[in-house]
Amino acid sequence: MREMSGFTLSVLDQSSVAAGRTPGEAIRETLALARHCDALGFRRYWCAEHHNSASHAGTAPEVLMAAIAATTERIRVGSAGVMLPHYSSLKVAEQFRVLEAIAPGRIDLGVGRAPGSDGRTAFALNPNANEAADRFPAQVMEVLGWHGDGLPENHPFRSIVAQPAVETRPEMWILGSSDYGAQVAGYFGLPYCFAHFFSDGGGSEQAIAVYRESFQPKPDMPGRLAAPNPALGVYCLVADTEAEAKRLFRSRELWRLKRDRGLYLPLPSVEEAEAHPYNDLELARLERMRAAAMVGTPEQVKAKLEALSAEHGGVAEFAVITHCHDAAARRRSYTLLAEVFGLRAGGVPMAAE
Repeated sequence: MREMSGFTLSVLDQSSVAAGRTPGEAIRETLALARHCDALGFRRYWCAEHHNSASHAGTAPEVLMAAIAATTERIRVGSAGVMLPHYSSLKVAEQFRVLEAIAPGRIDLGVGRAPGSDGRTAFALNPNANEAADRFPAQVMEVLGWHGDGLPENHPFRSIVAQPAVETRPEMWILGSSDYGAQVAGYFGLPYCFAHFFSDGGGSEQAIAVYRESFQPKPDMPGRLAAPNPALGVYCLVADTEAEAKRLFRSRELWRLKRDRGLYLPLPSVEEAEAHPYNDLELARLERMRAAAMVGTPEQVKAKLEALSAEHGGVAEFAVITHCHDAAARRRSYTLLAEVFGLRAGGVPMAAE
């Protein structure tokens, strides 16, 4: 188990749409926030993939990544993730080779199996959606093959070379919110990130344990690991005072209540959330949500992340997502988090030196 001072902090951005602002503005806010977090010293900046949703504008992480990679200097740029069953393995491999040409040695390829959308949209993206998800492990193998591992002798596309030919390869991650992705990551000897923010942590401890138990070391293979490397995607909101953090969190509270009812809408303003007529069931749900939330002052959130790490056997990397209607307050949240952990280049605290 690594010391708490050895945390690695990264960013996960869904390009969330704020009520009163356009999806185009959400994309431009992502680009600005990436530059901000590059300067702060975060390790990675990951872009999510969602489709047919009024909540999130990030439908094409590889396009956003290209813009971020070209306008940042140090931060690793990645996908969280590319939903492989929608796409051709070769096309994904080629896209990320192009990204490596733009920012050599700074690209992460996070992949997932979930649709990132509703069932009808999944079929619009891939008419073979019913069978596609079952090929996820095979697709992971193919992408790794086209990034340098090579394909099996009997593979029908073994002779095809993914272009452009570049000297570096993306760092591949498996992303998920269930035991399935954990097992795939363990089998291939790849790093794994669990979407803790998606379910408020439900199943996260078991998934991380399954990942560690199923991990097969592959220290001699490029891009693989000698030991498990688990991470958690977590929601955090930090402000100068606890009261201000809780006030800003009201936007996400109302958004989550609506999401739990299948309504994927723009993130409401604090004022809208405060004026909402909550019923008793909703108020009870809010109390549970608030009790588990990583929300507060920098010191409070740091302590909560340390406790979360301990609960998961010493997870040492967090990909932090911050839904916040106020773009300036969102930037401030990442600034305060970087300061309380004393980030330096590479996304780990100076105390870890």
